[in-house]
Amino acid sequence: MMNILIIEDEILASQRLQSMILKLFPDAIILDKVDSISSALKWFAKNDQPDLAFFDIQLADGLSFEIFDKAKVDCPVIFTTAYDEYALKAFKVNSIDYLLKPIDDNELKEAINKYQKIYSKAPDDNAVLSAQNIDNVLQLLTRQYKRRFVVKVGEHIRSIHVEDILCFYSLEKASYIQTADDRHYVMDHSLEQLEALLDPTAFFRVNRKFIIAREAIDDIISHSNSRLKLKLKKTTEEEIIVAREKVKDFKLWLE
Repeated sequence: MMNILIIEDEILASQRLQSMILKLFPDAIILDKVDSISSALKWFAKNDQPDLAFFDIQLADGLSFEIFDKAKVDCPVIFTTAYDEYALKAFKVNSIDYLLKPIDDNELKEAINKYQKIYSKAPDDNAVLSAQNIDNVLQLLTRQYKRRFVVKVGEHIRSIHVEDILCFYSLEKASYIQTADDRHYVMDHSLEQLEALLDPTAFFRVNRKFIIAREAIDDIISHSNSRLKLKLKKTTEEEIIVAREKVKDFKLWLE
């Protein structure tokens, strides 16, 4: 039997995580679900430590790492995050458990099994995260994304703010920016490189050819084979289709 605390600011995500845990581990007890740093601090001040806690990293009132600075957290923690794969590699290096949203059943089961395996052997060994681990991951999470891109136009150099960008796209082995004033500029970056430079809350790679800005979307239309077709505020030369395997993540991103 496990007593579990969930810290998650999205109601649907919190409910889904609870359902998944109870489905995989029926004997588990969800002690509570809290939705902010402030409510988590109050919870830890008034309650005994849970056996295990799930921390969403990016909460409405800040990063959940702040909880470790202001409260005694002596329980094992599994982080949940919508952060990109590059930061997740650092989580592995720093030996911090994480789950990438949308959470997968098998990954959830593996993470809890890992917790059970470790702490059943050393029940008195508290899972206090080292300050170095927290600092390393915090640095990654607070890194600055690109706010401007510099492009060459003939003999001139132009700086384009990300808020003026509708999308990035690839065409004939080159990458381009399309701006809100319907201008197109060739870039030196590949779409794969751009994914690491762009804020994932503002941009989403919908298929192999397009990375779309959230603010650029004018309409979303159901398309064949469970896909979605996007209309941007400015037209593009070809239809923009959300790949079927990305539809679920795209819908979550829109939320």
